[in-house]
Amino acid sequence: MLRRFLLALTGPLALSACATVPTAESPRPDAAASAPGTTQGMVSAADPRAAEAGIAMLRKGGSATDAAIATMLVLNIVEPQNSGIGGGLFLVRHDSESGAIATLDAREAAPAAAGPDWFLGTDGKPLPGREIYQGGRAAGVPGALAAMAEAHKRWGKLPWADLFQPAIALARDGFVVSARMHNGLRLYGKHVTGWARETYWPAGEPLAEGATLRLPLVANTLERFAKEGPAPLYTGDLAREAVAALNSAETLPSKMTAEDFAGYTVIERDPVCGTYRVWRICGMGPPASGGISVLAILKQLERFDMARLGKSSPVAWHLIAESERLAYADRNAYIADPGYVAVPVAGLTSPHYLAERSQLISESASLQSIEAGRPEGAPAKVASRGWADQGTSSLTAVDAEGNIQQLTTTINGYYGNGIPVGGIMLNNELPDFDIVPQKNGIPAANRVEGGKRPRSSLSPTIVYAPDGSPRIAIGAAGGSTIIAQVAKALVGVLDWNLSAQDAIAMGLIYAPGTKKATVEEGTELAAMVPALRALGEEVEVGPLGLKANAIEWVDGRLVGAADPRSEGVAMDIAGTITQIKRRENDLNGAHD
Repeated sequence: MLRRFLLALTGPLALSACATVPTAESPRPDAAASAPGTTQGMVSAADPRAAEAGIAMLRKGGSATDAAIATMLVLNIVEPQNSGIGGGLFLVRHDSESGAIATLDAREAAPAAAGPDWFLGTDGKPLPGREIYQGGRAAGVPGALAAMAEAHKRWGKLPWADLFQPAIALARDGFVVSARMHNGLRLYGKHVTGWARETYWPAGEPLAEGATLRLPLVANTLERFAKEGPAPLYTGDLAREAVAALNSAETLPSKMTAEDFAGYTVIERDPVCGTYRVWRICGMGPPASGGISVLAILKQLERFDMARLGKSSPVAWHLIAESERLAYADRNAYIADPGYVAVPVAGLTSPHYLAERSQLISESASLQSIEAGRPEGAPAKVASRGWADQGTSSLTAVDAEGNIQQLTTTINGYYGNGIPVGGIMLNNELPDFDIVPQKNGIPAANRVEGGKRPRSSLSPTIVYAPDGSPRIAIGAAGGSTIIAQVAKALVGVLDWNLSAQDAIAMGLIYAPGTKKATVEEGTELAAMVPALRALGEEVEVGPLGLKANAIEWVDGRLVGAADPRSEGVAMDIAGTITQIKRRENDLNGAHD
């Protein structure tokens, strides 16, 4: 099942450099040049029309929060396969005045009736993957819209309704179907039902690339949210419609209730921060695993001279793979919803513990076995099994005052569980729990429980320079590859002195707690495979669904970055787009 989600999608998308409101179509850049830096605000997102919406809010005097919300709402329209109101998000915010970091957890929550056997058959064995990912039980209570409202209440400047206007206009007036959207439907969207089937599969065929799509139902739904806030989705008719749809699903009907929706809350979590060389790395805490795992990968590399080795060294990439293995093993064993299990955050991020873990890594050989460590505060016995979240979108927004909003939003697999409510696709996040609730009689930390939030790989990250000023804000999409993507890019920027753009564009070696690793096909790393194997790596070359976005600070100015594998862009307040040289074989993953 996971392999299916790792298959690649392809295709470019047109860009527009200066429209105040997102347009349906515009020319695509193909030159490899960096946009001029700016100090007035910037947005990096997975689709140019979404970035334009965020920039429109900044031009009106809006905050980074306003820009991020408008960007997310347009992503709901133009890439419903990856993100939207029917899913959840994690948000990391830097306050320019105080330097404080706030993090919000809007992860989807399991219904109260869920339990360890949620995805098990009557024989006690896991149900088939199709049922698990596409059934009614796959959906948790969505948190994205609640998080937008909470963030706006705290940090918004523009009227709430203004943030919806670009998305409403696109839905009402129409937009051009991108290659990614078409390919997502063709390859992974056959499970959509009801309104979504009629809309995205007219005459039984997926919408064609270049077709104009109008979504009046979605426009009406967004207009309601603009006027009424999130209430219709949590305590109103849309909540009741969602409950009815999930509980009557043809595959694995849920046991969701209206009370599950009404009781949903956005939770402010403590950020996870630590150092890597002279840099301070801050990210999201559990149930997100990215903050801990990205820091662990970097910290375990700290004793190695990565700068001397350089990006062309197979040894450097071997070290990255080894550090990934150790970090993912700890992730799978210990990280879960802290409201249900005691996550040893301090132990997992302890410099002493990570230095001990680092000693397991050799420049000349590969680990013979990969096991979770024993950080301080860990339970006596653990059971681990990793299930990865699948589909996601990352974005970065910086306003004129220097406030930063780095967030990652997701509905998991393409088009979630395929069930629409008010034109909004519901998520399929609950398979991110460990499907098998125990191993050798030991309960898994990330097992299904009522009201619990599943572990996530989302890794919104902000890095600070030695003087405390922001250096780079970055996030990624692509299931459990997200952690490796962010760590790899940060090694590129901080150790190899690459631009954020070049660091994101580098190939990836992905070793998620297993002996086997995957080197991204079509990249410079593929030629290193013989050398990696000589170091003991069990490595194969294959597609990896990757997509990252970032904004970095260079000589006091903002410089944007977006993944050349995607249709994403970075755009400044003047409408200037960071020009991205798209790869000839765009590896636009099926689980963005």
